[in-house]
Amino acid sequence: MKKHIFRLTIYNLLYYSIFLLLLTSACGVYSFSGSGVSGIKTIAVPLFDNQTEQYGLREDLTINIADRFVQDNTLKVVHEKIADSILKGTITKYTRDAYTYDENENIKEYIVRIWVNASFEEKKNNKTLWKEDNLQGWGIYSAQDETEDLGKQRALAKLAEDIVNKTVKGW
Repeated sequence: MKKHIFRLTIYNLLYYSIFLLLLTSACGVYSFSGSGVSGIKTIAVPLFDNQTEQYGLREDLTINIADRFVQDNTLKVVHEKIADSILKGTITKYTRDAYTYDENENIKEYIVRIWVNASFEEKKNNKTLWKEDNLQGWGIYSAQDETEDLGKQRALAKLAEDIVNKTVKGW
């Protein structure tokens, strides 16, 4: 009987060892660097250009993006002179439109949309890692008890989230 228990234990040990070996070898190597590019540990986020007539958009968007990178903690935000990479962008369009109506055809909600052209570049090799035009962020706000500024802040937060995800996760 003891021999039987011993064989069962060795069999289990062997089985689990092979299972763990296969499991860990299938995972491969994972990199925490931005966009899967090794060597990039820092990013600069200079002020975006603003081609709209909306005052303060460039500052608000740049701050939102930098804050999102700090929260993500994959790339450290530093000054452009010492950064491994740089995120550049231009705000190209801003709109506010009616979004929903009530039964009397009064505007119930508005939607703010902001469009951006952005690019992410590796400084060492002067290589563009991604570039995308017409990225859009949007924010909806109530016409009765919220302001356009709240819709604008929601649109900027969405843009910042999308840009950071695209940069860090390489989407």
